[in-house]
Amino acid sequence: MAFSVAQSAAAAASVAPGTPRHAPAPALAPASVSVTVRKAGGAPSGCLRLQRQPPVEPARPVACRAAAAAAAGSAAAERASTRSAGVPVFVMMPLDTVKKCGTALNRRRAVQASLAALKSAGVEGVMVDVWWGIAESDGPGRYNFAGYTELMEMARKTGLKVQAVMSFHQCGGNVGDSVTIPLPRWALEEMEKDRDLCYTDQWGRRNYEYVSLGCDAMPVLKGRTPVECYTDFMRAFRDHFADYLGNTIVEIQVGMGPAGELRYPSYPESNGTWRFPGIGAFQCNDRYMLSSLKEAAAAAGKPEWGHGGPTDAGSYNSWPEDTIFFRRENGGWSTEYGDFFLSWYSRMLLEHGDRVLAGAASVFSASPVAISVKVAGIHWHYGTRSHAPELTAGYYNTRRRDGYLPIARLLARHGAVLNFTCVEMRDQEQPREAQCMPEALVRQVAAAARAAGVGLAGENALPRYDAAAHDQVVASAAERAAGDRMVAFTYLRMGADLFHPDNWHRFAAFVRRMSGAGSCREARGVAQATGSLVREAAVALRS
Repeated sequence: MAFSVAQSAAAAASVAPGTPRHAPAPALAPASVSVTVRKAGGAPSGCLRLQRQPPVEPARPVACRAAAAAAAGSAAAERASTRSAGVPVFVMMPLDTVKKCGTALNRRRAVQASLAALKSAGVEGVMVDVWWGIAESDGPGRYNFAGYTELMEMARKTGLKVQAVMSFHQCGGNVGDSVTIPLPRWALEEMEKDRDLCYTDQWGRRNYEYVSLGCDAMPVLKGRTPVECYTDFMRAFRDHFADYLGNTIVEIQVGMGPAGELRYPSYPESNGTWRFPGIGAFQCNDRYMLSSLKEAAAAAGKPEWGHGGPTDAGSYNSWPEDTIFFRRENGGWSTEYGDFFLSWYSRMLLEHGDRVLAGAASVFSASPVAISVKVAGIHWHYGTRSHAPELTAGYYNTRRRDGYLPIARLLARHGAVLNFTCVEMRDQEQPREAQCMPEALVRQVAAAARAAGVGLAGENALPRYDAAAHDQVVASAAERAAGDRMVAFTYLRMGADLFHPDNWHRFAAFVRRMSGAGSCREARGVAQATGSLVREAAVALRS
């Protein structure tokens, strides 16, 4: 998730100087998975046995990917056929839409009123996090989607589409996280036993937001690999919601890391570890990552490079020129060693994305849904030569090198959409000394998506209800030739503030502008006509 001080006075006050090596086969499911299906009342209503899908032979991944890309491409083409009129707008649901027990919705009345209001304003649909820590909390292979079923049915009756996010990360510890939803208990138990399952920085700090990608292929979670866990979860979701796929659920966004983004947890906010606009820190010191680094260094004929990441790259809240590794002149990032390390670090992230997407393709290849992946909008220090915050997050993007084209090409191989954040931000709103350039970053990512032939979708990084943010989104997403428009835009976030009368009037106008289907006068009519629904939603959301 991108960050801006435009919304945070406290953050503003803190500003001061200072192609994958191989293509792994999709992960296999265990021989059988027990799925506990619960009704809203909480009592188990049955148990479904999911049989292992036939093993994929080493020679088959290309065919599997081609089939997945074709299916996703078909879904994207269907969506693109309606784009001549503009860009469909989705709205993110609250992080705690479903109760932590998983059996029902929080604030059901508020959700119902909110969905009705959104539909009346011309919104295409909603996005909801399907939390791993909620839906598989009872034990490995025991899935409880009851609360999500209630939401899908409500969306169907309202006539809204759903973007379902497979959220394999912890909620809490990142920008905008207002609640805490940890990983499943049984997964955390394994991480406590073996703390090297956590991402680890050079000072030994462990991060529990997401299982380290270094152990993707290791059976470290109660006999399954992390990628097998993610794939099994997606398969259970597909089977449970088979009747909704394609008609109500139109997109599956596949979580890839902290905040659901394909990146390392290089800038965690929890416990004050990081604050904007710090450069963050490399996350490569768990023993699984170090084993891979050691192997890569030996293969490069430089075994001395395999003992860990750079030790002269500063700390979480450093600025590039405070460090030796990221400094403008003769920084380590521009040396032979720097290129070796950054290439390995970013390649590990790409390979992780490849493995998880291969699992998603094996599950959803025959389903009429689009697949998407979120990439973080790390815009601070973008104006420097090294782009330090992007490098620590795993994006090998510098003034000399395009780090987003390899990501876009990875998604193209799987027919996935690239979902990018910080679309609402303007350069002039950011602190000049931090050399923030969100507009240039959005242009670079859009160019990479276009070159790779993948659809580009967008989000706003922070809750914004003002006309300036709306203008920027419309300019970036909708006011373009049909071929360059975004395939969708997801608005952050549904809540009481959105339904404030002034905010709602502006939002209704924004949706009309994005669709290209109405005037501001018509938007005012929509806002007035939905007044009672909006008031009901606002009151219920505050209760």
